[in-house]
Amino acid sequence: MNTVTINSSLRPQREALLQHPLYGKLKTIDDLKHFLEGHVYAVWDFMSLLKALQAKLTCTATPWLPVGNPETRYLINEIVLSKETDLDAEGKRQSLFEMYLEAMKACGANTAEIEAFLEDVVTTQNIFVSIRKSSLQEDVKGFLDFTFRVIDQGEPHEIAAAFAFGRGEIIPLSFTGILKALSSDFPEAGLEKLIYYFEHQIAIDINEHSPMAMKMVEELCGTDPAKWRDAQEVALLALEKRMSLWNAIEENMLHHDMASL
Repeated sequence: MNTVTINSSLRPQREALLQHPLYGKLKTIDDLKHFLEGHVYAVWDFMSLLKALQAKLTCTATPWLPVGNPETRYLINEIVLSKETDLDAEGKRQSLFEMYLEAMKACGANTAEIEAFLEDVVTTQNIFVSIRKSSLQEDVKGFLDFTFRVIDQGEPHEIAAAFAFGRGEIIPLSFTGILKALSSDFPEAGLEKLIYYFEHQIAIDINEHSPMAMKMVEELCGTDPAKWRDAQEVALLALEKRMSLWNAIEENMLHHDMASL
């Protein structure tokens, strides 16, 4: 087994995500705001997957010691460098998550819920408690719980599989077209930062980070059939949880539409 065969086995799930009806329902700025307010959790926990891999594959303590495979150290450090200290549209260094929050605020999306959730994470010092006691939809909770179960209990090759196959260019390229159409219809909406974010991240993920993440999985699984089976199982679950997140966001949009009638 290899990353090509895993990707091939995941084609039905990937196609279902890329053709999810959610995209066709992003017709107004309010629709977009509701999408962003749900999707932001996937941006945040992506950063947690990233840092979990860095902690597993490199030395982040003192005294320093040469941990693991230099190839995987290089791959994860290169991705972290970009995702944790990228350049925003104005040339300012920011993490992927901070850039997303700024783009949300620029178009009027509500960031209070995610910010309150992160404050609770700091208070409880237990991500599972914070997820359980939050008022998030059950599918959003399930999405987050899966990510942090993989981080907490998974081996490096399993975390890498969730990172490589469950994220990356899952948001289709056509999403930037939706944003540009909304920006044209609502020029006052302040979507410039959001358009930059998605165009920039999609380009980097397709051209650089996705191939690097796949290489990381290959290095970590090597020639061990059991590890490859683990990677395939985690990858499938990651896509299923992303589908559940998309369903939750779509349900939330419908709820708000009904409430406004």
